[in-house]
Amino acid sequence: MTMFFDSEFDRIFKRMSNSFFDIDDIFEEFGKNGSTTGPYYYGYTMTVGPDGKPIVKEYGNVKPGLLPSSDERQPVVDTIVDEKEKVVKLIAEMPGVEKTDVKIVVEDKIADLSAKHDDKKYHVKVPLKHKVDENSAKATYKNGVLQLVFKLIEEEKPKGKTVEVD
Repeated sequence: MTMFFDSEFDRIFKRMSNSFFDIDDIFEEFGKNGSTTGPYYYGYTMTVGPDGKPIVKEYGNVKPGLLPSSDERQPVVDTIVDEKEKVVKLIAEMPGVEKTDVKIVVEDKIADLSAKHDDKKYHVKVPLKHKVDENSAKATYKNGVLQLVFKLIEEEKPKGKTVEVD
């Protein structure tokens, strides 16, 4: 098991390293063409899932091999399911904006988060993978961190009556 885990991490880190080298090449091309708008960034977050397998998520406004398509940044978003409190929390890092700059639209199981303040622009669409009450959404923003909380909808138990056969 340990060897599989180690080789899986080695494989992921090699892919990550190659991506970062590709992005360096992209940045050099921007410098040659006189384009100095930005900032451009790209990164990964990595956690270990409950099954012991690594979970890698990308973020940023530049993808490997592609030129930036906008000056918006994609914030890092974590989804936390709290079974005890029966809630789903979306936590997004969006520093440099005010809470009045934050716009949240929840529709068709997608939370559309955006904010704009001076040169700071953020936008991301987060699919809601759990059954939540969209009308229960409550949001707070403090110290650059947006927290959006939804109540979980409990699975409905099948209605009906079991009939015994005589």
